[in-house]
Amino acid sequence: MSGPKKNESKGFFAAMSSGLSMFGNAMHRSVNGLIGYEGVEVINPEGGKEDAEEEAQRGRWKQEERDSYWKMMHKYIGSDVTSLVTLPVLIFEPMTMLQKMAELMEYSYLLDRADECEDPYMRLVHASSWAISVYYAYQRTWKPFNPILGETYELANHGGISFIAEQVSHHPPMSAGHAENEHFTYDVTSKLKTKFLGNSVDVYPVGRTRVTLKRDGVVLDLVPPPTKVNNLIFGRTWIDSPGEMIMTNQTTGDKAVLYFQPCGWFGAGRYEVDGYIYNAAEEPKILITGKWNESLSYQPCDLEGEPTPGTELKEVWHVADVPKNDKFQYTYFAHKINSFDTAPKKLLASDSRLRPDRYALEHGDLSKAGSEKSSLEERQRAEKREREAKGHQFVPRWFDLTDEVTPTPWGELEVYRYNGKYTEHRATIDNSDSIDLVDVKSTEFNPWQFGNLSLE
Repeated sequence: MSGPKKNESKGFFAAMSSGLSMFGNAMHRSVNGLIGYEGVEVINPEGGKEDAEEEAQRGRWKQEERDSYWKMMHKYIGSDVTSLVTLPVLIFEPMTMLQKMAELMEYSYLLDRADECEDPYMRLVHASSWAISVYYAYQRTWKPFNPILGETYELANHGGISFIAEQVSHHPPMSAGHAENEHFTYDVTSKLKTKFLGNSVDVYPVGRTRVTLKRDGVVLDLVPPPTKVNNLIFGRTWIDSPGEMIMTNQTTGDKAVLYFQPCGWFGAGRYEVDGYIYNAAEEPKILITGKWNESLSYQPCDLEGEPTPGTELKEVWHVADVPKNDKFQYTYFAHKINSFDTAPKKLLASDSRLRPDRYALEHGDLSKAGSEKSSLEERQRAEKREREAKGHQFVPRWFDLTDEVTPTPWGELEVYRYNGKYTEHRATIDNSDSIDLVDVKSTEFNPWQFGNLSLE
């Protein structure tokens, strides 16, 4: 069973999906032989007919920066560059990967609604729409900072949610996160695998995302599609996530299979998402269609995938208003992620908000951001040398490594589990030595000593 792909015959809805796919891939323009770089390809998301060299000159890079970056990076073609090279701060946004994980919480009300649903298929409509809603934010072309080992991020004051994420491994880079409110718990172990292709990079989400809806104890597992970052060096950088997203109800066997259309000629199909909610017998029950940068709608369907007579499309999610001409393409919620307004009353010194490189970049000081980033990375290497010399092994504070190894489409994954200590810590926060928020901006970022906090 799969989502409505091209060449499948499942009624008008699948035919619509197929028609969009048949436009093919986005227009590719090789700049090989034009500006002296071999094996480099510029992909125009709008499918324009401009000269390849003209298109290649677009983007955030100056000529000398492109030359330097290409000289550094071309030798890594075909490699996983997740933690292989030190990247210039020019391509970063003032946010860490832990904070970006928290952006899934923007439309958490969809999970609240899923928990309240008695209809098992509508439950998946809401939950899968929540999983798609974050892609509007994920289309940003800036790279988040890699977290320092032991770094954390906390989110509070949003939908009654308590959110904690921690960098649990440096090589390979791995993060773990846990969120909870009265309706759901959310647990994720995240490990990205990449393949550098010259002017683009494929990103494979080797992770496990699991949501438990509290009312009935329903467990949902999510497998997202891979992502491709196009025009890293030459041309306008843009992001696409073609492929299937699958959300499975582990309790009942029902599942949502949603197909992200690839960007085609002249931008055809870009942002389009089409799919079905299937029952455990793999029969389509509800169709879903829309654009991940605008809105999603649903409609009951028959066994052939055709809309049920007498029904109509109903909107389930719509993207929130966003700031105009924002430098980093941030949503209002992304700005809240960086704000101390969404921090708990007292904050760990290992929190991403306190990173000096992130803070400097947020205030437009690229020179200071670059030097602070180098300083943190060197301090991390020194800590590793000292730890290994003593025969010590890093142990995360808020998550435990389990014996579970789960398969993913892109490799096996070691699973970390939330250990509950963060909840206990927050329950006794007034008696702890944690930093008061009024003093936090003058506090040194310190993930190496777990924020100098004691659990006792």
